[in-house]
Amino acid sequence: MLNRAVLTGRLTRDVDLRYTQSGTAVGTFTLAVDRTFKNQQGEREADFINCVIWRKSAENFANFVRKGSLVGIDGRIQTRNYENQQGNRVYVTEIVVENFALLQSRSDREGGNNNGAYPGMAPAGGSAPTTSGNPFDNPFGGSQNNGGGSNNSNNTNNNAADPFANNGDSIDISDDDLPF
Repeated sequence: MLNRAVLTGRLTRDVDLRYTQSGTAVGTFTLAVDRTFKNQQGEREADFINCVIWRKSAENFANFVRKGSLVGIDGRIQTRNYENQQGNRVYVTEIVVENFALLQSRSDREGGNNNGAYPGMAPAGGSAPTTSGNPFDNPFGGSQNNGGGSNNSNNTNNNAADPFANNGDSIDISDDDLPF
């Protein structure tokens, strides 16, 4: 059987992050997804889809998005029902999010510019996607030194391209520059 839902839309409100009695994080939010056609008045309508996200990915998602954020989600459709206080049976259909992608950078969201994009999906329980395909890419060329030994063979020729080489000044990096 196949049960997949892939949606792109904007959050209608901030994520409501709560914790179960056992301490498991659960976030709920509504995603406004534009329809592909216009109504008789020439206006584009939207569907408002309830979503739920669990565990560490719920905490990550709540930390990275706000009302109006453009996101992509991948998950499954779930239906459940319960009896409310008046004794009526209530049916709920929602998307259980398994993966998400932030489709706008933080600076684009805050500045109102919708041109920035993050490629790739963050797996459930994973971290947020970065602006490059590999978060460990070396922007100055050469090989990286992840051990503890010398790494002068490649970087010697690349010092001209390295704006921080042989410079004792401190570097200011704002939160907007970080990929996480």
